[in-house]
Amino acid sequence: MVDQRVQFDLAPVPACVIVVALCVVDVVLQVTDALFVVAPSSRVDDLAGRGLLDPETDGRLPSGQALGEAITQVDDATQGAPAYFMINCAHPTHFLSTLDPYAQWVGRLRAIRANASRLSHAELDAATELDRGDINELAGLYAELLSTLDLRVVGGCCGTDHEHVAAIATAMKTGVSAR
Repeated sequence: MVDQRVQFDLAPVPACVIVVALCVVDVVLQVTDALFVVAPSSRVDDLAGRGLLDPETDGRLPSGQALGEAITQVDDATQGAPAYFMINCAHPTHFLSTLDPYAQWVGRLRAIRANASRLSHAELDAATELDRGDINELAGLYAELLSTLDLRVVGGCCGTDHEHVAAIATAMKTGVSAR
């Protein structure tokens, strides 16, 4: 039998990684369903902190709080500690209409890890089959997001695979969908 364990070189990993679920400090911040990550490292901006936000289909956090309010609240409470914020686990159509290109908080969004599926979180949780969504549409929406956001990190969440990521990369380079 062949030993299939994989060895990883952890030397490049920052010595200290602190992950704090903001719902734990809800009494202080009133920001729920978000994740704030601080990882001291000079490799991702000067302060490698990321705020992860998972909006629902209406572009608001599950608590009902608007993305802009949540970002502003975290920035105010932490003196702007996160290097950037990320929208995670939501189809772009769920939050695109909430992005005011003139709002200061929008400039704090530098990362998107969108779902391929347009389904809500509850629908995805109940689904018995993977919803891959429309690859062409998703890639085109990422290209559209570039007109509003200075994206530094992109990726895929629910329903995405290597085909989605390749299409997203092509769309973002060319400004049009890959298919």
